[in-house]
Amino acid sequence: MTRVSRWSAGLGVAGLVLAVAGCADGTTPSSGPAAGAIDENAPVTITIGDRPTPDKPNDIKAFEKKIKDFTTAHPNITVKSTETKWDAQTFQAQVAGGSLPTVMNISFTEPANMIPNKQLPDITDELKLVDLTKDLNPNVLKIVQDDKGRIYGVPIDVFSVGLAYNRALFTQAGLDPDKPPTSWDEVRQYAKQITEKTGKAGYAQLTKDNTGGWMLTTMTYSMGGSVESQDGKKSTFNDAPTKKALQLLKDMRWSDNSMGSNFLYNQEEIRQDFAAGKIGMVLQAPDAYDMAVKNFGMKPADYGHAALPQDGGPHGTLTGGSLKMINPKASKNEIVAALKWIKFDQFDKYTTESVAVADAKTTIADKGFVGRPGISPLSQETYDQFNKWREPYVNVPVQQFQGYIDSTKSLKLLPEPSNKGQEVYALLDPVVQQVLTKKDADIDKLLTDAASKIDARLAR
Repeated sequence: MTRVSRWSAGLGVAGLVLAVAGCADGTTPSSGPAAGAIDENAPVTITIGDRPTPDKPNDIKAFEKKIKDFTTAHPNITVKSTETKWDAQTFQAQVAGGSLPTVMNISFTEPANMIPNKQLPDITDELKLVDLTKDLNPNVLKIVQDDKGRIYGVPIDVFSVGLAYNRALFTQAGLDPDKPPTSWDEVRQYAKQITEKTGKAGYAQLTKDNTGGWMLTTMTYSMGGSVESQDGKKSTFNDAPTKKALQLLKDMRWSDNSMGSNFLYNQEEIRQDFAAGKIGMVLQAPDAYDMAVKNFGMKPADYGHAALPQDGGPHGTLTGGSLKMINPKASKNEIVAALKWIKFDQFDKYTTESVAVADAKTTIADKGFVGRPGISPLSQETYDQFNKWREPYVNVPVQQFQGYIDSTKSLKLLPEPSNKGQEVYALLDPVVQQVLTKKDADIDKLLTDAASKIDARLAR
């Protein structure tokens, strides 16, 4: 699941574009995938996705300035843009319909299916040509590689899930905000205490728009389970860890009454209520801080972020993110132009001190955040140097993320389901919803039914 905040749950990262559609949307038509020899000086036109929407004029201004700066540096490249963004519900239809731009962000859940289906171009050689490969984290690159090590996309944003918590509610409930829960038993105890002392939801769960299945998968991982077999051909969640996760949610909802009254949350909605002080704890990636503080007015001092709670572990936490994908119909010149854009847009700030410092200053001027903890798509050497350059500009209470920071070194990073991940999440959403809205929900039956539906999808 990408951080579409980001992500959200956005976070946070193009499909099939027919030649005729390419002419319409600004993609230079080609005679076939990666057609023609590379001429870096030849005139070329690309279309980039993820243009900010009209309700964000400052973001549009910055976006357009970046395009202008890029085309000034690369006068042979014409850049057009579109608001097209990755959406789990519509992406595959867009791929099939040929309505995606030359380059755009998509989720880590997509490449495992798209690479064998030839919906992503091999960009290995072009990455070397634009001198980008050496700056990328080799472990993260595995997400976009085939079994021969060829590369089909550019990871730009990586996350792992932890526990976001409201330090103010912890204090009001008599809990130490510097000692967040580390086990699920403690989460249940803390949630009950928060509700009893403050009247707020001690804990809340994402449940809709594929996020219910996403966070159920995360809980399953933290309890030692899995959702799919290693080869991705069969579901594996109809067993003890997932049942234990659902039983915990059921007990917190119906026995403890510590989950409030809203049980239909997507990413933005739950962050808004969390920022408003209505929720004590929720599973999130650290970028939740950005939206909670900047968009919804949460006080930085009230935000805390801990490791993902474990049960009988440590077992690990779910990791995911966004990547830039390129239209498989793109010519070699278009691929190179797209990679030059990606490097300029996403990576120059990591590899050039002046750009890193300027980006930090611009981020602060735009009331953004410098130094918020997370996981990097960069090699460790590149990332360490980048952080050193920006250290004087850090404006995030990093110490309030200490539990999460420690977990990035102690917990295994477990990838999202490799086969039809978004479809799996969508079919698990109703399971979580029913557990939280129907007191007599039969967990065994819900999981058996979901497994049957999912296995049918995975077998296709």
